[in-house]
Amino acid sequence: MKILLKDLLEKIENEDYIQDLETEKYSALTKSKVKTISQNLVKQVLAALKHNSLAHVQLDVTGQRPASFILETNVVNLPYANYKKIGNFVSADEPLPVKIYFEVSSEYINASKFWIEELAGVDDLNEEIIADHFANLINQKLVDVRNYVKPEKTVSAKKTKEKPKKKS
Repeated sequence: MKILLKDLLEKIENEDYIQDLETEKYSALTKSKVKTISQNLVKQVLAALKHNSLAHVQLDVTGQRPASFILETNVVNLPYANYKKIGNFVSADEPLPVKIYFEVSSEYINASKFWIEELAGVDDLNEEIIADHFANLINQKLVDVRNYVKPEKTVSAKKTKEKPKKKS
């Protein structure tokens, strides 16, 4: 699928795309459940692409260390939340190839609380391969979330300048 920048921005702004949200408790999430959810979400994204639609599907993992695992179709690796910046990265004149991006949003992923990477391009839309890759990435990022140590906030010591002595 290819799309013009103006059409992409309009669809995102109007939320004119396939959306789905699945929620699971962290304690109930097994590798087989991750695989099943991944297959379902990837199937929806690929169906959207076949019908020239965009997609935003998401798995929210709840519990002590919540995280959201998201698939979005886009022309650049920016989340829909930052759609107004897309024009800074691509040309507005020609149709652009739509890719599938994998995103993680969590306080426990990194300092920016967000991570994104391309999951699949327009030429590699094999459902089974994408679903397996998506499931593997979710499982890897769940480990990262579980092991993440927030950096301690450092209090910087204020530098105090000595006041110049007054001359009499």
